[in-house]
Amino acid sequence: MYEKYLKRCLDLFFSILALPIFCLVFIVIAPLIFIDDPGPIFYNAPRLGKNGKIFKMYKFRSMKVNSPDIRNSDGSTYNGENDPRVTRMGRILRKTSLDEVPQFLNVLCGDMSIIGPRAHLTTKFKGMKSLTPKERKRLRVRPGITGYNQAYYRNTVSAEQKIDNDNYYVDHISLALDVKILFKTIDSVLHQENIYVTPEIKNGNNNSK
Repeated sequence: MYEKYLKRCLDLFFSILALPIFCLVFIVIAPLIFIDDPGPIFYNAPRLGKNGKIFKMYKFRSMKVNSPDIRNSDGSTYNGENDPRVTRMGRILRKTSLDEVPQFLNVLCGDMSIIGPRAHLTTKFKGMKSLTPKERKRLRVRPGITGYNQAYYRNTVSAEQKIDNDNYYVDHISLALDVKILFKTIDSVLHQENIYVTPEIKNGNNNSK
């Protein structure tokens, strides 16, 4: 009942409430992003949605224009504290998670949920049959602006553990868990926890486009 009906209703309700906040944040942040590094205000990243549907996920741009694509050895996106690709404004956006605010537009459109698994990259996606059972399982529900992994671990666990955390959420989805994740997310953002990849996980042999 909750997963099929109530969850989507709550997503719509809160994403509509968030629209004025998004507009206010945009008015303040957009000029600062452009002044810091002239270029697009948004970063429109292709991501995997429910049942493997590819959609464009909106974020405020935090990197310099035409930055190289650097990955960790496990294929996940590199996210280091001293990443030279990140602009000065981008560092503030990431630490405060304000770069995620535009994703309420994705929630409103039905591509995302406020709480759910992470929205995964499409880099190696060649159809649902190309994914492992664990990778397919996490696509049973809409990806979220925040979620179990984002709230509790963020960027401090391996790509494999992130998949397991996503699937834990899929197996235990409920209103109670969503409320718990929401409050943990607020706490993590306020304390700026687990923003960057730890040295043990970060790989020194990164590749760029």
